Amino acid sequence: MTSRTIRARDRPVFGVDVQSGDVRGDDPSYALVILDPVDDDDPDAPDAEGPLARITRDVVSLRKLRRLIDDREPLYVATDNAYELAPDKNALVGLLRSLPDGTRLVQVTGAERPEPLSRVASRHGIPYGKKPMAEAEAAARLAAANVGHEVTAFTDETTVKVSRGRSTGKGGWSQDRYTRRIHGNVRKRTRQVQSKLEEANLEFDREVTEKYGGYANAVFTVEARPEEIPVSNSRAGDVRVEVERERRDGIEYEPLVKRRDRVIVGIDPGTTTAAAVVGLDGTVHALYSSRTADTAEVTEWVIEQGRPIIVAADVEPMPETVEKFRRSFDAAGWRPTTDLPVDEKLHRTREASYGNDHERDALAAALYAYDAHADQFERITEKTPPRLDREEVIAGVVAGGASVEAVIEDLRADRDGDGETDGPAAEEDPTEPERTEEEETIRRLRDRVDRLESHAESLEADLAERDERIAELEAELEEAKREERIEARSRRIVSRLERETDRLERERDEARETVAELEGKVETLKELWRLDHSNFEDVAEGQGLVSVKVVEQFTLDAIDAADEAYGLVAGDVVYLRDASGAGRRTAERLAETDPRAVIRDGNLSEVADRVLFDHGIPVVPASAVPVREVDELAVAEEAALEAAVDDWESRAERRRRDERAERLDRIISEHRAGTRLETEE
Repeated sequence: MTSRTIRARDRPVFGVDVQSGDVRGDDPSYALVILDPVDDDDPDAPDAEGPLARITRDVVSLRKLRRLIDDREPLYVATDNAYELAPDKNALVGLLRSLPDGTRLVQVTGAERPEPLSRVASRHGIPYGKKPMAEAEAAARLAAANVGHEVTAFTDETTVKVSRGRSTGKGGWSQDRYTRRIHGNVRKRTRQVQSKLEEANLEFDREVTEKYGGYANAVFTVEARPEEIPVSNSRAGDVRVEVERERRDGIEYEPLVKRRDRVIVGIDPGTTTAAAVVGLDGTVHALYSSRTADTAEVTEWVIEQGRPIIVAADVEPMPETVEKFRRSFDAAGWRPTTDLPVDEKLHRTREASYGNDHERDALAAALYAYDAHADQFERITEKTPPRLDREEVIAGVVAGGASVEAVIEDLRADRDGDGETDGPAAEEDPTEPERTEEEETIRRLRDRVDRLESHAESLEADLAERDERIAELEAELEEAKREERIEARSRRIVSRLERETDRLERERDEARETVAELEGKVETLKELWRLDHSNFEDVAEGQGLVSVKVVEQFTLDAIDAADEAYGLVAGDVVYLRDASGAGRRTAERLAETDPRAVIRDGNLSEVADRVLFDHGIPVVPASAVPVREVDELAVAEEAALEAAVDDWESRAERRRRDERAERLDRIISEHRAGTRLETEE
């Protein structure tokens, strides 16, 4: 890592690797390396030849690591695997949510399919060791050099919610004034937040819920990250402000910088133009296809992916469109000896995912071009000195048509010309014999300059044409954005009206249910009135019927509920709608009320039957005494009840005689058994 890279950081960079344990187990510890930026005039600054950073190494627990992140608010927390800090996706989302604003979790080894850390470090010239502390330092240095992918679970859209900071309460003399004050403060704070967002020139949508005296809450959907918003989480008095980023559907990996590596590009022209970008190691970087894109748009997309050294086609001869791309990038061309068959393209691209046949053909061309040059890349890599960029050497040999030795010499000359090396070579006399080789180098460089200037003129013409196209598209885009904003505003209004309609429909349905319930109660009251007057003469005369109190189940809760509803007193007739399942305690609870009789539906347990029998409480079946119910009230015929009670008394008397006889027989048997035992002794 260069000193320029370190100096660009105004906040520390953390490198983390597991020292011992596992995040899925207990008490994992982490090797932590902190790169703190140091100014040139700092007395503690290292030598100018080294990186301008103060390096701190430590072994910390997960809890201390998270506390340090909160305290120091580093720019990056770098690791070779994000799941070393969290056991699963939900925990990883929680970790990302807890990071301070502006702190990013970086996986330096790639996205979903990470590479070994040793390979990434070697590619970028970063020192690497197998010990956890060395790996943590390598991760920190890679992140500081903008190598890696940001691990994110949130979009760049943030929700700011302004709501009540306390409840409006249950009521009181000053309830209205208290509620009005809270809602008024929410409205005031909402306007302050809106004013700050407008001053920061942030795009946002606002939805408010109006209540008595002001707002119950307001929700701002802002097109920005939390650190870009001039509002933070707060709670003061009557108002609470909450800032939260919008969640993505899953975990995503975004590169810290746009890819600018040397690449191989496959082009499939036609009605639908497709392009595929493959790295010099054969890795598929990106795919693209469009029916409407012109050459400038495809060129711009390729430039965003990297710097092409080979442009490939899947047919022979190379199409003119592909040749135009090749010339625009000053790259080498590749084409097969004959058109590539479909089955071979399917086989070569079997491990990649693509959206259509055009992307497949472009990808097949790029991969076959890589296969054709793979051995050459390996030979060039073996000859390239460690301090030189391997990709630059490959580009000079493949695209420039020079030998490996000549390209290496050119790169060394460029480096020496920048003043990066000192020594005898810089002080050589131009009259020495080596002058001829230098003149040859100068001639070659001049040729390259001429070629680049010609290419630059061509690119400038294309650029002017593209700028015109960009201006047209920007005008169209602005118009489309305006229409989209109008449509979005209309959708929000429609959505709000639909929610309001749904609410009113629910209130209507609830009102109808309430009306139906009240109508039923009115009918019940009418029926009770008829029972209490001339239409029910037996009740009016006080004879022929007896009131019955209903207990839904033979349980303690049901008995207590009936007692609370209409009271259970001595002499009541109790109707058990479900008499099954009662125990001794429940039966004793019912017996305490001393009812005149118990009418049951279902069978009593033996324990409950014994308790009620011992207390002398008649238990008669509902089939013998029909019960007529009106709402919560019930009546039974006096004559039927008395007949059933008399029948129970008769059966109870027989049961008592049988039990006395059984006890007497048992006593006699026990006495005889005792006498026989004494005789035998």
